[in-house]
Amino acid sequence: MTATSIAIAPAAAGVPDAAACLLRGREHYRRGELTDAIAIFQAGLARAAMMPIGAASDVAADLHAALANAFMLCDDIASAGENYKAALRLSPRLVACWCNLGIVHQRSGMTQQAIALYLEALRLNPAHRPSRTNLVEALVATRQFAIARSLLLELLEETPADAGLHNQLGKVGFELGDASEAIAHFEQAMALAPDQADNFYWIGAVRQAQGENEAAQAAYARAAQAHPLLRKPAITAQPSFRALALFAPFVGNTPVEFLFRDCTYETSILSLLPASRPDIAMLAHQADVVVNLVSDADQGREVLPLVAAVADALGKPVINDPAKVLRTTRDATALALADIDGCRMPRTIRIGAGEGLAACPELTFPILARLAGTHGGDVFEKLDDDEALIGFLAAHADHDRYVIDYIDYRSIDGFFRKYRFLFVGEEILPYHLAIGDDWKLHRDATEMASHGWMQAEEERFLRDPGGVFDVSHDAMLQVIRDRIGLDYFGIDCALDRDGNLVVFEVNASMLVHDQNPDCPYKDPYIRRIKVAFDAMLARRAGELTQLSAGASAWPCAMSRACDVPAS
Repeated sequence: MTATSIAIAPAAAGVPDAAACLLRGREHYRRGELTDAIAIFQAGLARAAMMPIGAASDVAADLHAALANAFMLCDDIASAGENYKAALRLSPRLVACWCNLGIVHQRSGMTQQAIALYLEALRLNPAHRPSRTNLVEALVATRQFAIARSLLLELLEETPADAGLHNQLGKVGFELGDASEAIAHFEQAMALAPDQADNFYWIGAVRQAQGENEAAQAAYARAAQAHPLLRKPAITAQPSFRALALFAPFVGNTPVEFLFRDCTYETSILSLLPASRPDIAMLAHQADVVVNLVSDADQGREVLPLVAAVADALGKPVINDPAKVLRTTRDATALALADIDGCRMPRTIRIGAGEGLAACPELTFPILARLAGTHGGDVFEKLDDDEALIGFLAAHADHDRYVIDYIDYRSIDGFFRKYRFLFVGEEILPYHLAIGDDWKLHRDATEMASHGWMQAEEERFLRDPGGVFDVSHDAMLQVIRDRIGLDYFGIDCALDRDGNLVVFEVNASMLVHDQNPDCPYKDPYIRRIKVAFDAMLARRAGELTQLSAGASAWPCAMSRACDVPAS
């Protein structure tokens, strides 16, 4: 997500004492003395309250707007929102306040309401650029990519040398399935802003998504050479701590676009290629906690030792120890969880590349078969007899494959239900429920968006998972957390008709995102996952602070920097 553009309402002349407070408060605001600025703005409002309504309304509106901006910089968005509303009650034509109130709603997870507020600002002033750029951001967040693209092209006509707009158009083009347009915009962004690493890595990602592996490898190599680190600054003036994430192209990585968005801590992503020789001393001085993103034990088994060596050399607290990730292959997980009472973990057999049916012990059909290192429904089939299995193994003989016992997990009403939880430190948080009429069940491929009863059931699960999973299930999930041993990972599971916990998948590769325009009820529960993730990183970074500096605790940062220019 790009930096949000905050607009500033123009000052009004008028009541001397209140106006003087406005000017003095803005001086402190410019110098970053926010506590003093807030006190002076509040004093000005108290004086304006004693003036005749007509004479004081303009300056009071400006004071409320200025006070709201200061609260935004202090990360007090609730107080900011109240003061923007107060300013608009006094002066409804303050375009900047409509825009900034939209930002308050967007940062509170109410993106659709934010869109309406940006549109109100644009109704008053169609050329207001901050409202237009923020509207683009909100449209992208709600996956309205075609409209976002149109607005971005309009903005680009006005400022054709804006590298940020080309970057956004590249991302939107990728989402719309136009890889050539996406790459063209990222290339242009690189030419305009060669110091911005994001564009280099996006070209590699787009090439990889298109299956152009050689071109993708060349793009990643160029990116790693030009920008070994992809940095994302904190949204506060001073980051609360610094997180270094270890990433490896072409293998499964934990999706962190949502988790690393709008952070009060600085994030840096180090791309590790087989020939990487990172500067450990330099990195160690720029990180308080290390986050291993290489999450797929099958895809990453060759690079995970390198990730482990880098993590060990840095000597910092590590989230998702690479050695523990190596133990999360599907067959290893099945063995680790096989003896949990009340938990049905299907037997999972790995068949190496080149091996055939002879490598399988006695099977009971139907069974499931899939390629090792794949997720979702990719190359994943239900097979009814030896002949079908032999054909599957032969068709994919160049890869390791898994053969998995099939468990019928249909509910009494005939529908299949698959639940996802995220383990974040000590917390176990619900993420979604998928309901469908086929055993191969994936949330985005269901018809839940068009069935109110399905959405209502999912919302009830998110609000009260204990209404579905009882205390015995909770105890099983805690045992699973302890045996897997990772700091952050997910589980896809179900309940069979006897109430047993059926486990399908346990790993750190599961996607978490907040782009759910058809199911807005999910948003507050998904935000809990990010809050828990940020808090976990803060605690681990705090452990380092205590050990190295003897501090009693890591201090929680309470201020969040917004792009609020001085008036």
